[in-house]
Amino acid sequence: MKRITSSVLLGSTLLATLPAHAGEWLQWHGESLTYLYGKDFKINPDIQQTITFEHANKWKYGDTFLFIDKIFYNGKADPGKGVTTYYGEFSPRLSFGKILDRKLAFGPVKDVLLAMTYERGEGDNEAYLIGPGFDLDIPGFNYFTLNFYVRNTEGSRPGDNVWQITPAWSYTIPVGKSDILIDGYMDWVVDNDQTRRGTYHANLHFNPQVKYDLGKALNLGAKQLYVGFEYSYWKDKYGIDSRGNLDSNQSVASALVKVHF
Repeated sequence: MKRITSSVLLGSTLLATLPAHAGEWLQWHGESLTYLYGKDFKINPDIQQTITFEHANKWKYGDTFLFIDKIFYNGKADPGKGVTTYYGEFSPRLSFGKILDRKLAFGPVKDVLLAMTYERGEGDNEAYLIGPGFDLDIPGFNYFTLNFYVRNTEGSRPGDNVWQITPAWSYTIPVGKSDILIDGYMDWVVDNDQTRRGTYHANLHFNPQVKYDLGKALNLGAKQLYVGFEYSYWKDKYGIDSRGNLDSNQSVASALVKVHF
């Protein structure tokens, strides 16, 4: 299963990076850098600064999302990672509607896709996810996606063959001469898994951003410069059961500055 997933991810990567010919393959793309500062994180050191690079695109047969976090622990070392670490996800999706050249719409569903994600962090932190994805038509939203994944971990690390449900959304609220953008995602792992190396507990990570379009307000261009905050609620963070003296339930609001280019 892992080998098949890896091959599909590699094929999607190669297809997604093909050069655009008059917009035939690559329909649009966007990149951004985000700076975050927050306190009260759990499991890792409680004060963190994060710089995030994001890339998103839509191409002939699907879409792709990529992010890479560089995390700084403000001089206080994490026992397993030191004073800094990294984490990233690569998430290509293949559209059955576009591949088959058919409209696969029913009810609120606009399209049906094969959704994949590759997760990689420092140390023993690697996973492949694959499953069905759906683009939903929900009034008022810029987009709303819903992906169902089976998680596959490398080696004997617990968390293998468990299901994860991931909605992602974007919603714009006009405010005066500018806008507030509310977007984000939720990762809900619904199963437990136990191996000789321990137990991976079901967990839920809710991670929205609330951002004011400062660039539009200052006449510097819309959708280029945002300020606001990111909220991270993570119940049983990393699949660690919160009980006794171990608190793995995280609730953090981080200040945010985001630049699109």
